[in-house]
Amino acid sequence: MDSGNKVTVLGAGLMGHGIAQVASQVGKFEVSILDVERSYLDRGMKMIGDSIGKFVEKGKLSKDEGEAALGRIHPTLDLAEAVKGSSLVMEAATEDPKLKLDLYRRLAQLAGEDTILASNTSSISITLLGSATKKPENVCGMHFFNPPQLMPLVEIIRGNKTSDRTVSQVKDASVRLGKETVLCKKDSPGFIVNRILVPALNEAIFLVQEGVAAPEDIDKAVKLGLNWPMGPLQLLDYVGLDTTLNIMQVFMNEFEDSKYRPSPLMKEMVRAGLVGRKSGRGFYEWGSPSATKSK
Repeated sequence: MDSGNKVTVLGAGLMGHGIAQVASQVGKFEVSILDVERSYLDRGMKMIGDSIGKFVEKGKLSKDEGEAALGRIHPTLDLAEAVKGSSLVMEAATEDPKLKLDLYRRLAQLAGEDTILASNTSSISITLLGSATKKPENVCGMHFFNPPQLMPLVEIIRGNKTSDRTVSQVKDASVRLGKETVLCKKDSPGFIVNRILVPALNEAIFLVQEGVAAPEDIDKAVKLGLNWPMGPLQLLDYVGLDTTLNIMQVFMNEFEDSKYRPSPLMKEMVRAGLVGRKSGRGFYEWGSPSATKSK
């Protein structure tokens, strides 16, 4: 594997598998993808295979191109093997500060001197993650949007010690992946998009909680009134209410402002396991990807 053309994706879940696919399919990188259990890797690789298959069916990729993209993705359970010789590590682990900090401490022991560590976190401080490494100047935010195969934006987030070289190389890599980029100059919770979006999603849940309107009507109102491609409650089901709650709690801790208080209904649904599409039920039933039946 050409080390200059190798990247690593840590996490084969909702975002990680899509990032790995884009890195291989569009960027033509050799990609090591890692997760903590073989079943997670197998599920991630199946999702990649299914997604590439849809691109082939729609004529956006030839069969040979699809097979080549799959062939460039190398699943592994071994972190040392995953990062060896990699120029860029794109971390898409669970949105848990303790878990991520532990991971970055391990990466500091295994990654090359010049390897860039880029986090797909949607809210956790890049400066905090960098503090767990020997070279915080190599740590940067590289926030993709769901699904990475289709969404054109990457937010690049500069930590307190992130170098200009790191920002430049992450931007170059993003462009190679076919993405547009924006730079968040300050390491602020939620960065740009989620700082605006997540409070709006939380407010939509308050509307349900207060009995103001049904989920379908809230989504319809926002789609037709604000020209969103997807309503906020359907979007919550795609993103995951658990992920959204984690972001809200980070906001509350960092900003110490009651306007970021998670709605009680969000907490209740997460406790009940009604976190959205990945659990089969949230504000909608998800018996199939196209299901839109209200709960």
